Amino acid sequence: MPAEPVVDLDHPRRIHVVGVGGPGMSACAVLLAEDGHRVSGSDWRETGALDSVRSAGVAVTVGHDAGLVEGVDYVLASTAVPADNPEVVAAGSLGVPVLRRIDLLPAVGARHPFASIAGTHGKTTTAALTTVALRGAGLDPSFLIGAPVGTLGAAAGIRGGRLLVLEADESDGTFLVGPRVAGLVTNVEADHLEHWGSMEALEAGFLEFLVGTDGPRVVCADDPVARRLGLDARASSYGTSADADFRIESLELSSDGVAFDLRAPGATPVAVRIPLPGLHNARNAAGALALAALLDAELPAAAAALGDFAGVERRFEVLGTVAGVTVVDDYAHLPTEVEAVLAACRSGSWRRVVAVFQPHRYSRTQRHWHEFGAAFGDADVLVLCELYPAGESPRPGVSGELLLQAVADSGRRAPLVWQQTLDEVVAFLLGELSEGDVLVTIGAGDVTTVGPRVLAGLAERGR
Repeated sequence: MPAEPVVDLDHPRRIHVVGVGGPGMSACAVLLAEDGHRVSGSDWRETGALDSVRSAGVAVTVGHDAGLVEGVDYVLASTAVPADNPEVVAAGSLGVPVLRRIDLLPAVGARHPFASIAGTHGKTTTAALTTVALRGAGLDPSFLIGAPVGTLGAAAGIRGGRLLVLEADESDGTFLVGPRVAGLVTNVEADHLEHWGSMEALEAGFLEFLVGTDGPRVVCADDPVARRLGLDARASSYGTSADADFRIESLELSSDGVAFDLRAPGATPVAVRIPLPGLHNARNAAGALALAALLDAELPAAAAALGDFAGVERRFEVLGTVAGVTVVDDYAHLPTEVEAVLAACRSGSWRRVVAVFQPHRYSRTQRHWHEFGAAFGDADVLVLCELYPAGESPRPGVSGELLLQAVADSGRRAPLVWQQTLDEVVAFLLGELSEGDVLVTIGAGDVTTVGPRVLAGLAERGR
């Protein structure tokens, strides 16, 4: 990590973003444009994400052209952009610095110090909740989050407050970027070990994240690793644990959301209600409010703001209800995440929980497939399909059928169905779903396309 920013954003710059349609790059482009820079971008195809980028004043080109980088100060490229991309090649020929997100963030932080939200899972929702809580208390932070947030109307934005709430990504070590004036860790589990090498190294990275935060440090007391690292880093804690500094009490779970009292140190408990189901979201809200309180936000005002939280794209996102079938989509891709999503469904009043899970990446499937055996207990009907490679090369013996084996070996008695393709999944669901069911599509790949297709099919079936 560079100790000082390698990019100067103190004056308006001309910046071109390659791969601007991706979730990370689109958010960066919007943030830079709103911070007063002249931003252009390109992507290989038209997508819905480009509309929000254009609305922020970014000049977008569909297709790649070497001429797009002439006269720019910096080129920002997604890690998914190959080195032989014509714009990247042209930038090298012209001597224009080609930056990755990790190069850009320190310069952004120099202007807008980070309140960084980290963790193996839950960080997107917690970052969104933190931003909304701080806004409700009048602090008006800027934000850079990994998915669009309904309440905020975007995934990124520059606002009038001093801080920037950052969803801090551990997958490539960028969560260590600063300056960090506040930091939160939701949980720590084995993931992205291709980058870290071992669980020990990953834990050391999270400890460095906490110790290197110059301000409030907060961890979830209910997660054993985060709790242990928090003790080492002298962090405050939140959760349902009896000794948590910010303790969840009188918890109520339903399909409409969660409600609880948050007991802060030396203060009267504050009533909290958010329209997101699941114990995991109660923890996310408690963490957001704990960090807000430690940043001197008025806790009652911050908590009240969460009552209107409109959710985050692909995080228990309700896509609609047709013919009495509710369809939900969620990005969960690790065993504990899947369990949490299905528990949230089970807390509702639906007749059956029908789940579709698409494994993500060969590497992740190879490492975790056996842990998925017991992860689907709250699904009345479980549909598994082939994995989504996310650009990885195949590995011998690794496929989605490993999960089928794991679930079958777990002794599951409820219906378990294998459908190779998403087309087959949709066809099965349209014959299976009935009034009172909730369908939840789960995974970080293109399984997200199943929900809209099922809703359309149900509507057609009802005509």
